[in-house]
Amino acid sequence: MSADLVLALQETFQMVWVSAVLTALGGLLLGVLLILTDRGGLAPCVPVNRVLGLVVNVGRSLPFIILMVAVLPLTRAVVGTTIGTEAAIVPLTIGAIPFFARLAETALREVDPGVVAAARAMGASRGQIVGKVLLREARPGLVAGLTVTVITLIGYSAMAGAIGGGGLGDLAIRYGYQRFETGTMIACVAVLVVLVQVIQMLGDLLVRRLSHK
Repeated sequence: MSADLVLALQETFQMVWVSAVLTALGGLLLGVLLILTDRGGLAPCVPVNRVLGLVVNVGRSLPFIILMVAVLPLTRAVVGTTIGTEAAIVPLTIGAIPFFARLAETALREVDPGVVAAARAMGASRGQIVGKVLLREARPGLVAGLTVTVITLIGYSAMAGAIGGGGLGDLAIRYGYQRFETGTMIACVAVLVVLVQVIQMLGDLLVRRLSHK
């Protein structure tokens, strides 16, 4: 069983790592667009902002287990199958992007408006303000938000086991639940708890370092 546990952990790492990278990119882009298109933003456009906000809100409101089933056709189109670790990455990413987008938006809103105004007064372009002011100043909040998102992805990845997504969730269901192997269930839960603790500690450490710069 130890070999199965190691394999399941590797599958969980793969799911979480790939989906976390895609989520960071997609969610950050969406969060920046929400800030830019808002009233008083660098590129105000209320209709676009409302549409983006609606998309984010709908994405955040869907229970992940329902989302996994709903995007099965898209998953098959992207990776050619609806079962396995690679297939689970699709709903994981789709489910996490709106979640992180709101956290990124919140972190960006906490940037001192005076710093942005000073950059605009010095003739900085929108791209420069976003890259050198907003994203730079919001790094602690963005890292904290990403840490929460990665931990959420770990929980989502466990649920993905319910539809054959692989990983620790799949192992817990196949052996711990269906075969009544309590030891396997406890081992999977323990590994997930340790994994979450490690991610949280690393995230907190990085936030503290960025906050002192």
